[in-house]
Amino acid sequence: MVDHLPVGTEAQRPPPRRATLALLVGRITTIKLAYWAALTVFELALPLDPAPRDERFGSSVVFAGFATLVALIWARGSARAIDARDGSLSRSIPTIATTFAAATVVASPASLPLLLVERQRSIEGCVGLITCRPEALWLWVATLVIGLVLIPAVFAASLNSSR
Repeated sequence: MVDHLPVGTEAQRPPPRRATLALLVGRITTIKLAYWAALTVFELALPLDPAPRDERFGSSVVFAGFATLVALIWARGSARAIDARDGSLSRSIPTIATTFAAATVVASPASLPLLLVERQRSIEGCVGLITCRPEALWLWVATLVIGLVLIPAVFAASLNSSR
């Protein structure tokens, strides 16, 4: 029967299993949750620093850069790591799509506490609720883009080639 003949010349890959998808979602979600939690904890601890507000913001930028570097290295290593039970994750369109979907849907709410902290920073010393320090909000926007795009992109690009 013609219906049972393979279409391509390469071997057919089995569909992803639930354990593989759980491994993928768990890894990328853990990285992003840790990234935003570290930034939030740092920002909450920053008022304990007696330095002037502008110097504290510089510290926030430096720490955000350091946390980003650590998260990107972690994403690269985690994408290539081999799990004892489930094996390794291979690069495919569904795997990459799942990486971005999981990163967006599951982990994005973790950035909201950081938004609240940065919003408070943006109105420190202002009259009323008008933002007089928008750089704090821009820092949150930058870390949100890093978490939504850059970390998953490094993770997806670092996945093992399926060949």
